[in-house]
Amino acid sequence: MITTGRAASAARDNNERINDEVRRYEGLIILNTAGQADGALKAIESAKKSIIKLGGKIEAEQKLDRRAFARVTDKKVSAGFYVNLIFSLPPAALAELKVDLKHREDVFRMLITLATAAKEPAPAQ
Repeated sequence: MITTGRAASAARDNNERINDEVRRYEGLIILNTAGQADGALKAIESAKKSIIKLGGKIEAEQKLDRRAFARVTDKKVSAGFYVNLIFSLPPAALAELKVDLKHREDVFRMLITLATAAKEPAPAQ
C-alpha cells in the first residue's frame, strides 16, 4: 500500500520522532588526572553516572591510557588520560551532558559525535 499526501507526511514525522528518541554517540574524553593516583577511574565512573542519570545507556568503554600531548596548550597540563565511551542517549539530553562534563575540573577536553552503526560480522562460509 502506497500512501501519499498527508498520510505519508504523518508517517514520516512519526518515524523521525521514533528514531530521535535515542541515538548512539561516541565520546572521547581527555581527563586531567595530574596528582591523583586513582583519579581516572573515579572520573570515568562519574561521567558514566552522568550519562545514565540523563536517561542514557553505556554500550562500550575503552580506556586508552595516559598520553603526552603533541602540542601543549596549557603548561600545567602536558598529558591526559584518554577514554572512549560509546553510549545511547536522547538527543535532548546531549546538551545537558556537554555542559555537565565541561564544568568538571577532571575533564580537560571532550569530543562527542554520532556513532556509526555497529557492523555485524559476515557469516562464515
